[in-house]
Amino acid sequence: MLTALLFDLDGTLTDTDKLHLVAIQQLLWEEDNRPFTEAQFEALCSGRANAELCALLFPERSVEHHRAFADRKEARFRALSQTLEPIAGLTDLLAYAHTHGIGRVVVTNAPRANADHMLAALGLADAFASVVVAEELARAKPDPLPYLTGLERLGAEAGTALAFEDSIPGLTAAKAAGLFTVGLATSQSAAALLAAGADLVIDDFTDARLWQVIEARRQG
Repeated sequence: MLTALLFDLDGTLTDTDKLHLVAIQQLLWEEDNRPFTEAQFEALCSGRANAELCALLFPERSVEHHRAFADRKEARFRALSQTLEPIAGLTDLLAYAHTHGIGRVVVTNAPRANADHMLAALGLADAFASVVVAEELARAKPDPLPYLTGLERLGAEAGTALAFEDSIPGLTAAKAAGLFTVGLATSQSAAALLAAGADLVIDDFTDARLWQVIEARRQG
């Protein structure tokens, strides 16, 4: 049976990595005249919670500085993302899940303010039973706790659920939680996602292979 779908947010429901990159680039240049490349973003930031990415960006600075920078970065991101587009096929998948009684939850390393902002900008504020914010838990991704929490909130078992992720930390977390994990090739290559353990890699939610998996699992 298929009882639950668990979705990452950034790069999975909507492609936002470029906006996060721009936000960081702008702030680093404004504050330190520091250039920052897309390759550096992929290595240090993609999929990571703010505490971890700030520690990597500013290893010599205090936790207080890290928190202040993270707040500025997220405020800049929200200013840059007043309107967002869902990944192709997402709304059809959510409608299908609703029709067939399949639970939906968001599991994200993004802060609560970003999650609320993004879901509203996507018009999906009421599409999910819960939003699990990893920074509100004891451990963020790549630890499995956020996904285990998502399963708990839906009353679902890992063997009856699918997870959707675009980042290596997220994939690591979902696989460690025992989930069949579908990688979205928005922020990483298909090869990188498969190497990290993705069971299937797709460009978007219209992929026929995804729907074959969903139908096979729903019918048991």
